[in-house]
Amino acid sequence: MIEAKLISTGFKNIAGVDEAGRGACAGPLVIAAVILDNPLSEKFVEVRDSKALTEKQREQLYRLIIDNSISYAIISVTVTEIDSGGVHRANIEGMRRAVLGLKSKPEYVLTDGYKIAGLAIPALAIWKGDQVAVSISAASILAKVTRDRIMRGLDSEYPNYGMSSHKGYITKKHSAALAKFGVTEIHRKSFANIANLIHNGK
Repeated sequence: MIEAKLISTGFKNIAGVDEAGRGACAGPLVIAAVILDNPLSEKFVEVRDSKALTEKQREQLYRLIIDNSISYAIISVTVTEIDSGGVHRANIEGMRRAVLGLKSKPEYVLTDGYKIAGLAIPALAIWKGDQVAVSISAASILAKVTRDRIMRGLDSEYPNYGMSSHKGYITKKHSAALAKFGVTEIHRKSFANIANLIHNGK
């Protein structure tokens, strides 16, 4: 475990950072940062990449993570922000905001895949980090659960699109709804499939 190596070299407050919704064409991008009280503890043995867990498991682990964290921050990046600068820029800036939102300053930051440029804290970007670092896995769960809750809420506002089921990602059902009902304000106009629909008058 990466955290074990960092702890053995003297680092204590290690933050994990991850996002949910980067590849979706609707809804916000949600990013979480979390400092676990003891990332080596057995109580986190079930914490892993949120995509490998069921919704029920994620909800249960969400509470475990919150209750056993030194500090956590969850931020939502709006569709407007995503469209104005692109999803990658929004992702990096969102990670920065999440880290700066931690009430306890981390001594080291682990991110999933992407480096936070200009962060004045030692950091490491790890490809598929949510599979090898429990702190990143914990952040992925916080982000995923939060975003899923947001998308279920948006489902009641936009009942024709099935947001509760696909969470804003492209599926046959979502594509069919877009073709029939058109693009809404929660769809990302900077994404190619949505831009094409707008170009075609949807």
